[in-house]
Amino acid sequence: MSTIVQALGDGAVVAKRNLIKIKRVPDLIVFSTLSPIMFVLLFAYVFGGSIEIPGMDYREFLMAGIFAQTVVFGATITGSGLAEDIQKGVIDRFRSLPMARSAVLIGRTTSDLLNNVIVIVVMSLTGLLVGWRIHSSFFEALAGFALLLLFAYALSWGMAIVGLMVRSPEVFNNASFIAIFPLTFIANTFVQESNLPGPLKVFAEWNPVSAVTAAARELFGNTNPAFPKADVWSLQHPVLTTLIWVVVFLVVFVPLAIRQYRRAVSR
Repeated sequence: MSTIVQALGDGAVVAKRNLIKIKRVPDLIVFSTLSPIMFVLLFAYVFGGSIEIPGMDYREFLMAGIFAQTVVFGATITGSGLAEDIQKGVIDRFRSLPMARSAVLIGRTTSDLLNNVIVIVVMSLTGLLVGWRIHSSFFEALAGFALLLLFAYALSWGMAIVGLMVRSPEVFNNASFIAIFPLTFIANTFVQESNLPGPLKVFAEWNPVSAVTAAARELFGNTNPAFPKADVWSLQHPVLTTLIWVVVFLVVFVPLAIRQYRRAVSR
């Protein structure tokens, strides 16, 4: 128990260090919020008139997908930050301190979770300005935001593994985008998965990003009876599916990330 408490305490210190860095380099938070705002405006006003969603305005359909895409991209900050710390020798400094080895990962993922909170708040305000509305209760909407953040937190541990395997943030960015773009676009984020052709439709139906997007739409009340009914279990029970993915990610990625961290610091 004392080991866990020490790891959490040391992780809080590392998280504070990362948040102070954001305060001193505000460009980090500025550009991480500009990208999702651009996607909202681009899809709402440029592509929105060409995409029809039965029974509802496309902007309300769009926002859950933008939220999901944003938190997934936000999770990549963990890997990029770790790759940068390794490159600059910050990890070597941490090694010389009497701190738990898992503290660096706990602090990094926690600070990036808080960064995602800020981005979601900005995105929500942008969505309200373009016509998005929440039609569910306050607690259902709160659960929707919490589920998005929980999904991003679990995914960030996977990004940490990649960040610890590469030797520069530039390499990480190239490697992560190869995986992130198919996950966020071959999904129900911007169009209904039923409109996708054969193999892409199957991939989208079981894509974890599709599950968290559908869960957010359900909890925000951005659904309509005119929607074609999903014929796969994952999208018939999106909230439960997302929680299962979160558990799987944490069970698999956390021990692998800690193991990879030990290898990275012993190079």
